[in-house]
Amino acid sequence: MTGKGPSEAPTCVPGETTTKPAGVPTAEPTEEVAASEPSREEPREPETKVPAPAAPAASKPAPPNEDVPSTPSRLTVEDVSSSSVTVSWEPPDRLGKQGFLGYVLELCREGASEWVPVNARPAMVTQQILRNLALGDKFSLRVAAVSSAGAGPPAVLDQAIHIREIIEAPKIRVPRHLRQTYIRQVGEAVNLQIPFQGKPRPQASWTHDGHALDSQRVNVRTGDQDSILFIRSAQRSDSGCYELTLRLEDLETKAAIDVLVIEKPGPPGSIRLLDVWGCNATLEWTPPRDTGNTELLGYTVQKADKKTGQWFTVLERYHPTTCTISDLIVGNSYSFRVFSENQCGLSTSAAVTKALAHIQKADIVAKPKGFIERDFSEAPSFTQPLADHTSTPGYSTQLFCSVRASPKAKIIWMKNKMDIQGDPKYRAVSEQGICSLEIRKPSPFDSGVYTCKATNVLGEASVDCRLEVKASATH
Repeated sequence: MTGKGPSEAPTCVPGETTTKPAGVPTAEPTEEVAASEPSREEPREPETKVPAPAAPAASKPAPPNEDVPSTPSRLTVEDVSSSSVTVSWEPPDRLGKQGFLGYVLELCREGASEWVPVNARPAMVTQQILRNLALGDKFSLRVAAVSSAGAGPPAVLDQAIHIREIIEAPKIRVPRHLRQTYIRQVGEAVNLQIPFQGKPRPQASWTHDGHALDSQRVNVRTGDQDSILFIRSAQRSDSGCYELTLRLEDLETKAAIDVLVIEKPGPPGSIRLLDVWGCNATLEWTPPRDTGNTELLGYTVQKADKKTGQWFTVLERYHPTTCTISDLIVGNSYSFRVFSENQCGLSTSAAVTKALAHIQKADIVAKPKGFIERDFSEAPSFTQPLADHTSTPGYSTQLFCSVRASPKAKIIWMKNKMDIQGDPKYRAVSEQGICSLEIRKPSPFDSGVYTCKATNVLGEASVDCRLEVKASATH
């Protein structure tokens, strides 16, 4: 008996040649299979002929021929690819009384009745590889053990072998930047390149919110390894869920990409001046009708003195729709305007107050007899608190708040309850009630709790926030 060893064999054998396992050549066994056509020489008869056994009685089966090998066992297909087949078997229980020569593997194509030998000579192996097969080939295989006395009964595969292209299930690999909402501005290009796998190449199709694509605006190109959806100039109507579907026979896989096309918001709605007292003015406005297809980041409030006509920013990314502007100059008249802001920036226009806020002087106010003058003095109070902030080392950052007080309050900045005035690392500015603290090129050491304290003769007030300086996350 011999151990397993692979032997390769071509399947391009002449169809008119038929070899029966009973007649085999007496050449020495070899593990190699000829790459050319099998020899057309007639096999020689064994030197010693085994006499035919006497006819058995009708009631008893014929005894097995002890001179030839028995049937090989466990004929199995080990592997089938798109161009090859690997089969193996176990040696027979009986190798015969005369010299064992090896095994003969034969195939019979679908629709044919002849068995064609795969190897021209018996091979001393129990595994063979049939290469260079064509797609669509369908055939049966059998193997017989051969000795000098002849070939034993063959072992035949239970089912025919069909050479088909190996199917690799389709798989979509969505790039990292497309796993979250893909945001583009109006007019920019949308380019979705989605790699995939599958063999043979799967059929790819795209949908937009469950509907077919608009071929006039959307281009799709599908190659062997990716599918690309391209929009040259995106519009807000291009927002939505784009779904890529891959189909391969009865296999299917899908991937969804959310696209959001945005633009600058419209201006706020109606704006009006609610009240003017002392050096203060209160404004109110309505949200914009069009947010630009995305959420607002807030509002920017500006004021302009009628004398100069120059606009100055009072509040940035302010979320409420009402505010009080303090520290206006007595004797001046002011206009106010408000911009909306989203991820694309400020609105192209603003809502402007029609009425002017007149900050009147005290000596021109007529005081009727018995009139009690209103006292505008008040202790400091913060109309806009400090907000917690996170900064990156090396990039200057600013803290903002707004305070109202009469008389004007003195502003003191502290870090972790320690006065930081005079420290060149910090630059504190207080104009018209808006207090800001610039921290120049902060480091992690500058993290902590910052306090803005406002005091006047009537009292004091303070607000806190936490500043964290840390390196940005690495992607």
